[in-house]
Amino acid sequence: MTSAKQSDVLLSQLKLGQATEYNDQYDASLLQSVPRSLMRDTLSLSDDAFVGHDIWTAFELSWLTKKGKPQVAIAEFYFAVNSPNLVESKSFKLYLNSFNQTKLANQDELQKIMQRDLKKASGGEVSVILYSLAEFGKRPLSALAGTCIDDLDINVSEYNYAPELLKHQADIHDDELVEETLSSDLLKSNCLVTGQPDWASVQIYYQGKAIDHAALLRYLISFRGHNEFHEHCVERIYCDIKSRLKPQKLRVYARFTRRGGLDINPIRASHQALISERLTERTPRQ
Repeated sequence: MTSAKQSDVLLSQLKLGQATEYNDQYDASLLQSVPRSLMRDTLSLSDDAFVGHDIWTAFELSWLTKKGKPQVAIAEFYFAVNSPNLVESKSFKLYLNSFNQTKLANQDELQKIMQRDLKKASGGEVSVILYSLAEFGKRPLSALAGTCIDDLDINVSEYNYAPELLKHQADIHDDELVEETLSSDLLKSNCLVTGQPDWASVQIYYQGKAIDHAALLRYLISFRGHNEFHEHCVERIYCDIKSRLKPQKLRVYARFTRRGGLDINPIRASHQALISERLTERTPRQ
């Protein structure tokens, strides 16, 4: 368990929000780990609470060939949900920048180095996929699949985290189950360390008693004043829906807009079958 005092000390030591020198020579020591328990302890999670992973996209990645010619690529990183640590985002950016003037034999060498370093930092399995700009550019931009609930004409007065807003649809019988996918582009939270806004689109798939759409939208909007890392916001949404509305199956997937050339896209699900091996969506804001 991580005490509040220990958490404050740990967060104060992160590079995030601090003036930093940029090293353009490879340096794995730049990576900083943040225990997932920092926030998971507040959710009282069991070891098998969910499955999933965190998908990071790096848009600013460059290195040199042995002849000194610059190369560029876009990288995707898949972090295991059961890894004990997150990689702090600014330290990740600094780490990636440290390849800028580093000479490597080929792209495979870069991939192997990053996979080794990130596995060590996170304490779990990491997959690294490199794309040429042409390859990545073929991915279409699209809204997350599902019924978008953002056009509901609702009154909103709560902008601080309020899980009690969640409720079932009132006119549905207890034994009547539905299967649906809902989406919203109105999720906004704030960085736990800097307080800067984090913007995201979120998709919620479930099987169970019907969720009140207006109540769900008000709940998502209530994160507007909430301070938490991307991954933990998604876990909190998952846990609130799971515990309060008790669906038989559940998946929560969010795609956050990028900062510092990195975007983070966590997915949490009740069943492995609900997760595609490779998720290739890109929303218009990404």
